[in-house]
Amino acid sequence: MSIPESALALKRPRHIAIIMDGNGRWAKRRHLPRMLGHQEGVKAVRKVIKYCSEIGIEVLTLFAFSRENWQRPEQEVNYLMTLFLNTLKNEMDKLIKNNVQLRIVGNLDGFNPLLREWIIKSQALTAENTGLKLIVAVNYSGQWDIVQAAQKIMEEFKLGELEEKKLTRETFANYLSLAGFPGADLLIRTSGEYRISNFILWQLAYTELYFTDTLWPDFDEQALNKALQFYAQRERRFGFISEQLAEINA
Repeated sequence: MSIPESALALKRPRHIAIIMDGNGRWAKRRHLPRMLGHQEGVKAVRKVIKYCSEIGIEVLTLFAFSRENWQRPEQEVNYLMTLFLNTLKNEMDKLIKNNVQLRIVGNLDGFNPLLREWIIKSQALTAENTGLKLIVAVNYSGQWDIVQAAQKIMEEFKLGELEEKKLTRETFANYLSLAGFPGADLLIRTSGEYRISNFILWQLAYTELYFTDTLWPDFDEQALNKALQFYAQRERRFGFISEQLAEINA
């Protein structure tokens, strides 16, 4: 798909985060097994990664599997784990070819050894890539992330490696899973749900929120352009008023 001039001209976010929702409902509406919905969801992921790379998005974070998703039927969870593993294997050459750097965040202890091995391998193989930074959140929750950061900080206090007076907002952020990445500028949630579902809570502090009824397998370049147009129309003030921003940007 060629990139429309309007997309190139838009004020673009540095960091887009997406809650990919609606695979199961996509399949149900077509009287298909839920598993086929997840397969189609992978195709949508491929399109969005490619398009974000082409239009110069710096960071793309995808919510692939939450800690709460373990409560789904065992058959579906097992299928999702297999799909994740196969996707890592099958897409690695494309990520390398397109200069995409992959980062997997979340508690990896819950995965089997082969999947953990491929997670480590895929990150290592793409570590030197300088294009789109692709973050995939699996077995992740925003509350877990904040708690694990606090636990690391407490441990460093005990060891005398961190002074209390040096604990600032910036210091705390360095212990989170997305340390080193900018906060999300735009959050997209598909499938008509209006919640953030324990996603990157810290990084969503000043994020523009965009909700669409489009089910994730149907989310494509055109759908992403609509979200980008929404973002381009927003005035991000970060506590200032419009007149102050005008002076700052003058």
